[in-house]
Amino acid sequence: MEETPDLNGAYPRLDREQMGLVAAYGEQRPTRRGDVLYSEGDRDYAFFLVLAGTVEMLDKGEVISLHGPGRFLGELGLLTGQPTFLTARVAEPGKVIVVPPRRLRELAGQEPWFGDLVLRAFLIRRSLLIAQGVGLRIIGSRFSARCRRLRDFAVRNRLPHRWIDVEDDEDAETLLRGLSIPVSETPVVILDGERVLRNPGDDELPRLLGLPPPAPASSAYDLLIIGAGPAGLAAAVYGSSEGLDTMVVDAIATGGQAGTSSKIENYLGFPAGISGADLTDRAVIQAGKFGARLQVPGDATGLRARSDRYTVDLGGGGELSGRTVVIATGARYRRLDVPRLEDFEGAGVYYAATQVEALQCRNMPVAIVGGGNSAGQAAVFLARHATRVLLFVRGAELGENMSRYLVDRIEHCPDIEVFLHTEIREVHGHDFLEEVVAVNNRTAEARRFEVGALFVFIGAVPCVDWLADTVELDDKGYVRTGGPQALPLETSLPGVLAVGDVRSGSIKRVASAVGEGAMAVRLAFVRLDR
Repeated sequence: MEETPDLNGAYPRLDREQMGLVAAYGEQRPTRRGDVLYSEGDRDYAFFLVLAGTVEMLDKGEVISLHGPGRFLGELGLLTGQPTFLTARVAEPGKVIVVPPRRLRELAGQEPWFGDLVLRAFLIRRSLLIAQGVGLRIIGSRFSARCRRLRDFAVRNRLPHRWIDVEDDEDAETLLRGLSIPVSETPVVILDGERVLRNPGDDELPRLLGLPPPAPASSAYDLLIIGAGPAGLAAAVYGSSEGLDTMVVDAIATGGQAGTSSKIENYLGFPAGISGADLTDRAVIQAGKFGARLQVPGDATGLRARSDRYTVDLGGGGELSGRTVVIATGARYRRLDVPRLEDFEGAGVYYAATQVEALQCRNMPVAIVGGGNSAGQAAVFLARHATRVLLFVRGAELGENMSRYLVDRIEHCPDIEVFLHTEIREVHGHDFLEEVVAVNNRTAEARRFEVGALFVFIGAVPCVDWLADTVELDDKGYVRTGGPQALPLETSLPGVLAVGDVRSGSIKRVASAVGEGAMAVRLAFVRLDR
């Protein structure tokens, strides 16, 4: 087997001088053919740099890549504490440098070029693993709400996985028969190639996959952040870097709505654009570097005021306390008011356009509903995968709520067809979505379109149910901030700030959310110093 070629920076090769710098932080070891450097599911494993010989990467015994001298092993889990999804085995004997995780962090801090190189390679490798369908396997029915929840959790948390549908995948029946598990007991999750979970609970899968465990009881964090989208993660980075004892909690995954964006092209400092997932992964690593703690999933269910702190109640009976609190819970996607829509959610109806959804709708026509940037980004991205993209916009102009650069891209893309003044009124299909009915809201003309997927981007509603009546909201349900006695981002409770999409009057852009998150830390210091 030939050495795997470098794929857009996924497998860079260090030169002799660079290898010498890495060697100063690790230990040189000889290798023999067949040596296993680490196995799928290992949590305690090191960074390996190949000096001589070759190392093959295996997924459940199958070789998926081969690497020789100058290349390093590992992927994103090495930085985030997740178990490895692959096995590294020596193919040709030689030598490696072994760098423990602690020393790896020191090396990245002392040699910024190295940290940037490794982080970029690890991010690309995680994307490749997701596209290849390696890692854990989820077996179940696409019509099961529990199965859809597990799949959504894996997708939103960027966990390499393969979805095996009992409805039409022959492998599902074979696997279940071999495990002596009836279809009625699905969903089933297979970890490490052999560990089997039958209908795992909400906390079981995250724990086994190395996601942050529930936080221990604390007298009070300096900064307690609820929500891990761009605003919450920015607050975590700035708060922890300024020495605040910082905790971030999110019910589903890091990244928020931005984390599901295929590409953000107008974010400062990334002229070629960056995917929401990559931006999120970078922010999580950065926050952890400064000592911020993260709990996912952690579902906030209530906010209570005490004499010197605030307590946030969590689903399952837990609670966390903070001397200051940042509300960064963002907003959730609106759903179309269309009969039977929920029947096709996860089976043709989607609320995000990531690489996972794109792979599911290759070589078929797709429809998108919405007139904002999310809809525009999805249209441009999906046009590279689908045979045709139909963009339905309720308003009269495409540029009414969409950035000009996206309008230009769409207008110059022959594979995107725009329908203005148009709304989806019906969805049809058997097991999967097959057709939508769209109506012109000026002429009342109805048309049928055969599509294999429908992507919905029609705005969002603020995630404030957990706040009940504790802070003041505006007439649309967003959190009010500022006022005669309040700091600029402060709510009606002193020391409780709101940032990002959940805040009344926010701009609803990633850059502004990040700015508000950073600003909230400075305002938190004002309250902590009083």
